[in-house]
Amino acid sequence: MTLAGFGWDPRVAEYVMRPDHPLKPYRYRLVYETLQQIGAFARTNARIVKGRMASDDELALVHSREYIQRVRRFSDAASALPPDAWGDRITWSDTPPWPGMHQDMALVAGTSLACMEEVVSKRARVAFNGSGGLHHAKSDRASGFCVYNDPAIVVAALVRDGKRVAYVDIDAHHGDGVQAAFYDTDRALTISLHEFAPWFFPGTGRPSERGEGSGAGYSVNVALAPETDDTAYAIAFDAVVPPLVRAFAPDVLVTQGGFDTYFNCPITQLALSTHGYERCYRAFAGFDLPWVALGGGGYDVDAVRRGWSIAYLVMLGVEIPAELHDRAAPRAEGEDRELLDGAAHRAAAAALAASFLR
Repeated sequence: MTLAGFGWDPRVAEYVMRPDHPLKPYRYRLVYETLQQIGAFARTNARIVKGRMASDDELALVHSREYIQRVRRFSDAASALPPDAWGDRITWSDTPPWPGMHQDMALVAGTSLACMEEVVSKRARVAFNGSGGLHHAKSDRASGFCVYNDPAIVVAALVRDGKRVAYVDIDAHHGDGVQAAFYDTDRALTISLHEFAPWFFPGTGRPSERGEGSGAGYSVNVALAPETDDTAYAIAFDAVVPPLVRAFAPDVLVTQGGFDTYFNCPITQLALSTHGYERCYRAFAGFDLPWVALGGGGYDVDAVRRGWSIAYLVMLGVEIPAELHDRAAPRAEGEDRELLDGAAHRAAAAALAASFLR
């Protein structure tokens, strides 16, 4: 029976970046409440992992000390500081500062680290922090709703301790911040499956971005066409993720599971259903590796509630209640089917050709 941790502190679901901001942290509270209502936490193999604050030293595994101090300053006195101390267009920035920002984001990062500690210590084989997965933040700046890059911090902590890490990112947006943190090392394999179009944030994630130096071939990008549905996504995922993860032979698997791949997500154009999402998590579970699972994007709040609940139930190894799944999944037919499947095959082939297996 797989022991599965669930990282939790109510505060990780309470912060508000801006009242009109598309990222709604309370979605993770809805996941917690849904799992509680269906009795998931009462199962003998379920564990609540208590969240904690990440220290400055832990944050500095990825972020510069100057940046951490800048986040602290804006966290304590955002209204008293000039906007250009944070960044351009502060009022409508995608990642605006807010009171308590450092404490909120250090708690999210620390909860991801607490999940990692559960897994490394073998108190659990998998642990999930849906409030995490903030994969866009860079060493010295916030980006894409992300202030501290908890997936990169987790991977960096594991690499520091001598582990080989496979990081798989299934968010609709390219995992650019994690890729950047490990672009020149072969100790971390980063695989990102994401929507790619010239106008789509963050504008990176081409297969040619394959790493450099000893890291050449260990940054892998699967650039998916808009409207990629369950069937096409499975083509690309199956061709790339299992063979690369197995060939790399990691000590630990870290996943970022943004569910902005959902067909009804208001700010992305992929077309996964809850069924396609579940399929990814069953593949992750099938690796039978120590596994740190993190959240990510997702802007249809009810879809995230259901998708992340499904993900944790897969980790527990229990049956998925029918009410959590979509009643119907979008599926392309005819010429559209051929176009999407062909694009998925090409995306997978390009990713593999640029990888360390080439």
